[in-house]
Amino acid sequence: MIGVLLVDDDALTLELHRTYLERLDGFEVVAECTGARAAVTAVLERGAAIDLMLLDITMPDGTGLDVLRHVRARGADVDVIAITGVRDADVVRQMVGLGVAQYLVKPFTFATFRDRLEQYVEYRRRARETAGTASTQEEIDALLGALRPAASVALPKGLSAETLERVSADVRAHGPVSAVEAAQRLGMSRVAVRRYLEHLVAAGTVVRSPRYGAPGRPESEYRLR
Repeated sequence: MIGVLLVDDDALTLELHRTYLERLDGFEVVAECTGARAAVTAVLERGAAIDLMLLDITMPDGTGLDVLRHVRARGADVDVIAITGVRDADVVRQMVGLGVAQYLVKPFTFATFRDRLEQYVEYRRRARETAGTASTQEEIDALLGALRPAASVALPKGLSAETLERVSADVRAHGPVSAVEAAQRLGMSRVAVRRYLEHLVAAGTVVRSPRYGAPGRPESEYRLR
């Protein structure tokens, strides 16, 4: 489980982020703070229990920048995703310089939140697999690329965002999947499902590969990148 510290001065926002995390596998909220000083104390006292901090920037007793400066100065090895309404480019630059893994601007949908957390999980997986070894350039590129959101691709005519989310959810839950398998579960035609799957391939969130084993022409299967 990935231990998460939630930091935000708004109680409703804390509740929202907690609810979002409860919908994702592999995450556990271990502490919540409503101020900068409390966040620093939580990180320093709980140590290894906190793997990830979801950090607001604007708080009554300090900023997210203050929090990061303090915990980095004390050698705290905690990953950070900034979640804030602050859009100032200089603040973004400073947060990146202090090692934030992601910078997520409020407001956002659950789908966006989920995608960023899934990217973070992939980053941790790649980091774990290459720990203690001399990484190749390709492995380093893949590690850093895991935290970069895929470029958005406009929906082609005839595709809906709601159905795209249903198809995406099926790949997440059952992948690797074929168009036939997904169509049966979703109650859609194979042709329609394939269009959505191919769009996800174009968007860079899904990978297509041939599936061998059955006689005849190889069938394509789709899995999350």
